[in-house]
Amino acid sequence: MSRANTRARRAQWKATAPKLVKTVENGKVTYSLPHQAKVVTDSAGTALFLEYKGRKVADA
Repeated sequence: MSRANTRARRAQWKATAPKLVKTVENGKVTYSLPHQAKVVTDSAGTALFLEYKGRKVADA
């Protein structure tokens, strides 16, 4: 296959932007990926644990 044809074919490869979910917690708006655990932090910003659907799923 020629270089031009190879490059023309590769030019069609496109990355899609991830779908983000907007959530409001304690008056703070956050965007996250759906179906992924969220990191819960304390007031100092230290990661405490991972949470999914309101349940603790793992230690951070």
